[in-house]
Amino acid sequence: MRLWSLHPSMLDRAALVACWREGLLAQKVLADETRGYRHHPQLRRFRAHAAPMDATGAYLGALRAEATERGYRFDPSRIRRPAAVSDVAPIPVTSGQLAHELEHLRAKVRARAPEHEPHLPPPGAAPAAHPLLRAVPGTVEPWEAA
Repeated sequence: MRLWSLHPSMLDRAALVACWREGLLAQKVLADETRGYRHHPQLRRFRAHAAPMDATGAYLGALRAEATERGYRFDPSRIRRPAAVSDVAPIPVTSGQLAHELEHLRAKVRARAPEHEPHLPPPGAAPAAHPLLRAVPGTVEPWEAA
């Protein structure tokens, strides 16, 4: 499961679609409707939120907005608790995590969609966070898989 911390505009088609599917799965896990992925480390930040389902809805809403802008059709009825990002408390994410994810995405893009690489910030630049997330100073998050 990869719930990207990066702004959805940076994701290539494959990453955006996969993140949508995995966000829907996260929503199901947080609603306690599946046994799989219950202990997935990336869900910690949503579980720690005061309103996990609202946070997940806002996260998915931002993904859907990016998909719509690109001409994709992500079904809004799949979002159980639609919420505007502005109505949900932000989730902190470290600058180190964002940098780590950007390089991870860059490697994936080079392999599967090199034409997308110019859409990524240059190496060393500070990447933008997903609209629900707020960048704070720090290293890679402890929940990140090595």
